[in-house]
Amino acid sequence: MNANYWQTKSWHAFSPEEWEALCDGCARCCLVKLEDEQTGEIHYTNIACQLLNLSDCRCRDYKHRQHRVPTCMVISPDRPDILNLLPDTCAYRYLFEQQPLPGWHPLVSGSRQSVHDAGISVKGKVVSEKYIHPEQYEDHIIDWINT
Repeated sequence: MNANYWQTKSWHAFSPEEWEALCDGCARCCLVKLEDEQTGEIHYTNIACQLLNLSDCRCRDYKHRQHRVPTCMVISPDRPDILNLLPDTCAYRYLFEQQPLPGWHPLVSGSRQSVHDAGISVKGKVVSEKYIHPEQYEDHIIDWINT
């Protein structure tokens, strides 16, 4: 991977490895989201996908996640329509909106830990969906997701 490739290449020109490296590991996209049926507004909860390892914010079965969790979002250059479902802090949104990556992003900081140190990741802030009944989801709506 070329250093600072995200600054010099179009995201459609990224290799699969470069595309995956854009993920900062915050796991905010792995949170259960609720859509207001009247307004279409998306609300995040503090409920994480059952596949999310809560201690390191990584998927336990990334390769098979879509098969195991059909609602899992697959972010790709060909799907800019789903970017509005991602938090404002997402690197994919930053690049799509032609904004620089923040200093806490691992590609900038050089450390996968920086996203956790900056408080951007969901580490220590969420519970697995295995322990929450769907009727309780609305009780878990959060407002810290886009900060």
